[in-house]
Amino acid sequence: MIVAYGFANLLQSVAAARTTVHHTFDPGLLLRLAGHRTYLVGLSCQVVGFVLAFLARRDLPLFLVQASVAAGLGVTAVLGVLVLKWRLPAAEVALLVLLFGGITALVLAAQPAPSRQLGTAGLVGLAVAIGVIAVLGFFAARLHGAPGSVALGSLAGMAFSAAAVAARPLASADSAEAFVRNPLLYLLIAHSLVGQLLLGLAMQRGSTTAAVAAMDAAGAVPAAIIGLLLLNDRIWPGREWLAGVGFLATLAAVVGLTRYAEPQHHHAVAREREPSMIGAGSAVRARR
Repeated sequence: MIVAYGFANLLQSVAAARTTVHHTFDPGLLLRLAGHRTYLVGLSCQVVGFVLAFLARRDLPLFLVQASVAAGLGVTAVLGVLVLKWRLPAAEVALLVLLFGGITALVLAAQPAPSRQLGTAGLVGLAVAIGVIAVLGFFAARLHGAPGSVALGSLAGMAFSAAAVAARPLASADSAEAFVRNPLLYLLIAHSLVGQLLLGLAMQRGSTTAAVAAMDAAGAVPAAIIGLLLLNDRIWPGREWLAGVGFLATLAAVVGLTRYAEPQHHHAVAREREPSMIGAGSAVRARR
């Protein structure tokens, strides 16, 4: 799951950087991104990660699953080193170690348990959340640069967080018929689509890793709180401190890794664009 999300982050950010920037909350962006093979491969990786995360949510608490999803940025950093020749300073090696340590602590603290079902109020809350996130996304799409990346990434994280909340009880459906008839399935799909659009817009703002970090932080925290309060998420007695330390260490490592990955990502994109710009200039001169 962590590896799948790491591949997805890297490939989708590259595709978003190659697509014309959208300054409106336009669903057509997803269609334009789908025209890039890189994006489709990244999306396929994200779907694989989503399915694995969905299955994990059947018994594991959301604070563990969402932190594991966020840890995908660590895989993105490693892939950047192996594929895009990013440099790996000692500070970033320490962040990767911290990330591994945080996830390990969460694994040791999490107590498997089936989810409690959401009531009518929970369903209404998830439905209202779609509208609120979409409206905020409409205005956030007008922001440029890093502020736009962070704002849109955070909203994407909230949408994916709501999808995770819907997925936890939905994963406990005892039959295919109950699964299809459950309104949580359609709320999950709606939140996922809105989140995917917001993430695509965020990645176009020139701060892709900041967008992913904002998404992961905003996606992990609300889901973890709701899971513990409403969905029967459990921590082994006496290990509450371990869960808290592990969760904070994971988020700190994810945010810290953005300082490493961001400039190198843009440098790689600039190198990719340079040959095409040279080719375009040659074509113009040939026409003259």
